[in-house]
Parts: sequence; C-alpha cells; structure tokens
Amino acid sequence: MQKINLINLTIALYTTLIVGCSSIPLMTPDMALQSPHKVQLEGANGSLSNAQSKLILTKLKKDGEDTSIFDRHLALESEIVGSPLIIGNKVDLLIDGPSTYQAMMLAIENAKDHINMETYIIEDDEIGQKFSEAFIKKQQSGVQVNLIYDSVGSSSAPKEFFKKLSDAGVNVLEYNPINPLNTRKGWDVNQRDHRKLLIVDGEIAFVGGINISSVYSSGSFGGSSSKPNRKSKKHQEQKQPENSIHSNVGNPSLGPVLVNNPPHPPAASEIEGTPWRDTHMQMTGPVVAEFQKLFFETWAAQKGHELARRNYYPALTNQGNEIVRAIGSTPDEPYSQIYSTLISAINSAETQIFLTNAYFVPDAQLLAALKEAVARGVDVRLLLPEKTDSNMVFHASRSFYDELLNAGVKIYERQGALLHAKTALIDGVWSTIGSTNLDWRSFVHNQEINAVMLGQDFGGKMQQVFEKDLAESKQITLKDWRSRSVTTRLKEQAARLWARFL
Repeated sequence: MQKINLINLTIALYTTLIVGCSSIPLMTPDMALQSPHKVQLEGANGSLSNAQSKLILTKLKKDGEDTSIFDRHLALESEIVGSPLIIGNKVDLLIDGPSTYQAMMLAIENAKDHINMETYIIEDDEIGQKFSEAFIKKQQSGVQVNLIYDSVGSSSAPKEFFKKLSDAGVNVLEYNPINPLNTRKGWDVNQRDHRKLLIVDGEIAFVGGINISSVYSSGSFGGSSSKPNRKSKKHQEQKQPENSIHSNVGNPSLGPVLVNNPPHPPAASEIEGTPWRDTHMQMTGPVVAEFQKLFFETWAAQKGHELARRNYYPALTNQGNEIVRAIGSTPDEPYSQIYSTLISAINSAETQIFLTNAYFVPDAQLLAALKEAVARGVDVRLLLPEKTDSNMVFHASRSFYDELLNAGVKIYERQGALLHAKTALIDGVWSTIGSTNLDWRSFVHNQEINAVMLGQDFGGKMQQVFEKDLAESKQITLKDWRSRSVTTRLKEQAARLWARFL
C-alpha cells in the first residue's frame, strides 16, 4: 500500500469540505429570460433581407429537419454576442504546427500592405526567429507590421528579441506588462491576452490554438516529416512559476475500444519532445473585417501608440460558402461571450456534443449543461489530453471525471501527443475553433478569440478530425476510473481546490 503523508491527507480533507460546501456563481446571464429575435445575416455588401436570411438558414438545417440550433440558439447567440453572422467566407482547417506555420508564412511573404499579429506566446527559438525574420523583412520592404504579445505568456523571450523587431520599425505592444515600471492603469496580473490571431492585408485571418513556438514543430498523426524539437523551451499556458484505438463515431452505441487502468500523469521527461496536437484555421472573405476590429480594440485598450495609416479595411468580396461569426471575449466584460455562446449551443443540442479541449476545469453551469444534455438523449463526448504541461490542471480536470461518467458523458484521452486544441462540434452543424479553454481562467480572466461556423459541410470536416483523434484515443470507463488509487484521488481533490485559479 502506498504511503500517504499527513500533509496530503489534511489538504484532501480540507479540499473535500470546501468543494462540498461552496457553490460557483453563474458566469453568464440566464438566457431563458431573453427574448429571441430573428436571425440576421450579413454579407460583403451589408445586411441581407429577412427573406434571404431565412432561406439560407433553412438550407443549413441538418437533413432538412428542424433543429433548435437554427432557431432558439442562433437568436439568443445574436443577443449575447452582438457580432453578425457573415456569409461568403472560405475556411480552411489547419491541423498542427507544420501546416499552420506553412500557411502563415505564405500569407506573410505575399503581404503587400500590413500584417497584424496578436499572440499569447512567441518564443525566441527556431520558430520564433523565423517569424521575427519574416516580419523584419516585410517591414523593410514597406509592409507595416504590428505585433501584440502577452507579457506572461511570452516571458521566456528576452527583451532583445522584441527590441530587434522595434528597431526595424515593427510596432510592438506588450499586453498587460508584468514589469511594474511599465504597468498601465487598471493593471491586473490575472488578465492575460490568450488570443492567437494573425491578419494579413485585412484579407486573410488565422485563428486557433497555436502559439509561436518550436513545441509545434511536428505533426501529431505521424505524417509530418518534421521531428519534435526536444530542445525547445517548455512553457505552460495555464500556470506560470509549477495503442492506436479504433473509432466508432458512426455508431454511438459502440464507442472506441476500451482500455483498462487510467494512466498516471506523465513525467516532464515524457512531455519533452512529444508532438503537440492543435487546430487552427485560415479564413478569407467578409468576416476578416470583424477579426480586424478585435485586433484594433485590443491595441486601443492597451493604449498602443497611433499606428501608421494603412488600408486596414479593404473592400472584401465573397470567397466561399461558409457562415462565420467572430467572437472576442475580454475580462472587462460582465461575462464571457464565447462561454455564453457555448452554453447556449449545448443547451440547444439535440443529437451530439463533441468537445475537444486542452484544459478542462469546468464550472457548475457547464457541468450541469453537459449532464442535462445526456439526460435528454444527446451523445456527449469529451476529448481531453492524456498528457499535459500542467500537473495541477491535469488532476483538477480528472476530479470531474466520476461525476461526468456517472451521468453518461463519454470521456476519451488523446494518446501519443500533447492535446492543445480548443474546438467544439454540436449537432454536426455548429462548430467553433479558437483559443478558449474550458476553464475558469479562460472564462473569467483571459482575453480570448473564437470563430463559430454554421453548416453541415464544415461540420463534416470537423467530425472527420474528431474521428481521427478518437482513433488515437482511449475511452475512460466508470468501472476502471473507480479502481484508481487513493493517492490519485487525493491529488485530484487537492487540485480541485484551486480550480478557479488554474
């Protein structure tokens, strides 16, 4: 029997009392109290008529059947977020670092007017240097480059890295500086810019979960020629200073092959060199202007100096058939817009909820929404990491497993890679990709950015990726989960005490 010291036991008992007696306040308004209105779509030439909007939404309804995703949910979402649903966009899925960086570099090399980047992490490593060199080269050619980076997320990059960019003419803005000499009015160390956004010439936008770091140098499905960069600097998004499986998504009653004995958390040596599994996207079309607005809102809120005049809002034309909504959440708002949108979509789900997320530390409202969805017959699946860069988050996340499994939620853990993606697919027609984790930090403290896509075509692509990830995952069963050790249970309870601060 494993030894349990008195300190760990005391922490566990204290945690149990606190968690059992406390209640987490709602972080979003009660959407049942809001009055739905007609869903309005916009295109390159402005708002569509009610008749045009209705026709497009009718075509989107899955299999021609009525679904509340296109009725109750979309109307409520419009009230919550305020940003429009925009037609005429082309959206390309980008899986993992190599394909994402290749697409980004191509867009940067072809830039003619300006480049705007907002990122949580940019490191002074091989990948960071490639972006730095590309930015400097474009700046010297007359293309204006504007960069926003988070002070905490990019703390491993030396000041010389950013000075070299500034000296070349790049406008560099540090979000919420941790240096007390550079802090701005209203400074709060908890408020971080967790967004990953790149806009080129106001015509191309990239959004997703990928930072600028060599940890993303390899693909996670074994098909990349790149190899993991084992010497890259390790970072933690959540915390500064601490067998191939066959998928049966087509038959929800089966699920993947089950694997006994939930794994122990990985050691640091296991994580180093492990490929990172992430999802990003490239967009062209009218919605790019909405993401451009979000970039400039951040620049203004952080009191960045006035930028050189450029054609930041060029005339945009229809590029494809995707309907997209840009959603940007900030800690200054009374509630998280992407969180409210996600809760609304989950509450409207009728057939399936597939969530893929790197850091899952839910609040009471999200937990309730997932369990209630299962109760009304929805197939709810969570794809979570087997490995993570934060042991505290790892244990806190697993402290919710028993409750969710007991309610009928299916939980899978991604093997062979460090899962960092933040995506959702609901009823096969509502998708989102972005920077938002399913935890308190993203919902309350972080500035986040997501894109929501509507329609079966893009939903089908998202489902293919989800199925491919499930084929590399193992399912956690309630029976096996309850056989884990007492020590593991105590670690979970201790970590859960800090759920709101991870």
